[in-house]
Amino acid sequence: MSSLREGPTTVVRREDYAPPAYWIDTVELTFDLDPAKTRVLNRMALRRNPAVPAQPLRLDGEELNLARVLVNGAGCSFKMDGGQLVLDNLPEGDAPFTLEIFTTCAPEKNSQLMGLYVSQGTFFTQCEAEGFRRITYFLDRPDVMASYTVTLRADKQRYPVLLSNGNLVESGELADGRHFAKWVDPHRKPCYLFALVAGQLVAREQRIVSRGGQEHLLQVYVRPGDMDKTEHAMHSLMASVAWDEARFGLPLDLERFMIVATSDFNMGAMENKGLNIFNTKYVLANSATATDTDFANIESVVGHEYFHNWTGNRVTCRDWFQLSLKEGLTVFRDQEFSMDLCAEASARAVKRIEDVRVLRTAQFPEDAGPMAHPVRPDSYVEINNFYTVTVYEKGAEVVRMMQTLVGREGFARGMKLYFERHDGQAVTCDHFAQAIADANPDSALARLLEPFKRWYSQAGTPRVRAEGHYDAAARRYTLSLTQRCAPTPPLHAVAHAALRAHA
Repeated sequence: MSSLREGPTTVVRREDYAPPAYWIDTVELTFDLDPAKTRVLNRMALRRNPAVPAQPLRLDGEELNLARVLVNGAGCSFKMDGGQLVLDNLPEGDAPFTLEIFTTCAPEKNSQLMGLYVSQGTFFTQCEAEGFRRITYFLDRPDVMASYTVTLRADKQRYPVLLSNGNLVESGELADGRHFAKWVDPHRKPCYLFALVAGQLVAREQRIVSRGGQEHLLQVYVRPGDMDKTEHAMHSLMASVAWDEARFGLPLDLERFMIVATSDFNMGAMENKGLNIFNTKYVLANSATATDTDFANIESVVGHEYFHNWTGNRVTCRDWFQLSLKEGLTVFRDQEFSMDLCAEASARAVKRIEDVRVLRTAQFPEDAGPMAHPVRPDSYVEINNFYTVTVYEKGAEVVRMMQTLVGREGFARGMKLYFERHDGQAVTCDHFAQAIADANPDSALARLLEPFKRWYSQAGTPRVRAEGHYDAAARRYTLSLTQRCAPTPPLHAVAHAALRAHA
């Protein structure tokens, strides 16, 4: 998705993970949107992590102009250390304190399409994996989860639509032809799930009622002129909401759910809480120009991003080594969704064959080459290089094996236990596997959990050899199976391959 950062190579290792020295409980963001100079006021409530020795607060930032820093409403001393804002002499003890940071940035000059940027006159954001630091100084890591309130202010004629995560609680007019919208996300989330969209957009809307009797508003936002290409995306979203509630008992947890399409986007789509941003390829389609494959891809990707609402958003990754915790699990869920929508058993089988074909044509070669890496890598140079078919598709197959070992109903019990234990938390692949096993204590998975988890740490495609022998006198047939897998390539081989790929 993006190239390696310039400068000395830094290897990040899973074994070096340490919890943050501070927690952020609430975030209040106010944006005055302007393509050349957007002003961002960030008010946070923080507290020290008592499990970590006292140390300075180090906040990540990139390409920001810092104007003001206040602690509990008063000025404070700080310093810059590379791209980090470092604050010492903060209030002692476990009591919360407020930190206010005022910065500016230039979205129209942001050609990385990470953080806050402008595309064809519309503001967008992309924060996974480390883009939020290009919006404001922050603890830009997935295990820091906070409640967000966001106020957007902009010129009403140029930016009539102002969107962010959660529920719209207030909007109105301002002086000089400007207007505002205030959004509150009732669920704690990491900063990589933050989203903002502002521009001239139109929406297809549909109101639905959940099984629990709650009414929700679904919206698909596109540029004017593309409305006739949004019907299938809306139907796919409706089917996704209904399927997740029926299959796993996971309801839509917001008053509204929004999809926005843009042609300038690094990824296929992004699961920002309640405000999914898509490349137009996975939203726009009509029968005059789109193929059956186009329609199937839209259904799958819309489902995938919606299913992240629980597997990735409500329960997220402790660190980026756990990427398959959300991506492998959610690929498995979107595969099951597409198969469950098939009217005929043969169509369901064809869908499974298609998924296996992706493994054989894309993932098997990756596992056999210099870029081979485990589903959960132990180290990386650049996290964006690990958004791979191994983490996604092979990770989905590891989840599918769990369902095979415990059965469809047993897997649903495991999912239920997973959310009961970890809703609102940032966890690891081990937590997920343990929940599935604990919900099915008599299963083969529970008995062999530790050896099974080698699938997360061993790269390569295992090769199985079968040898049979028939003893005619005893009328006994013996089948012997042996398995081997090449050693996982060392880190330097993967790093050099990544450097060559991005040269």
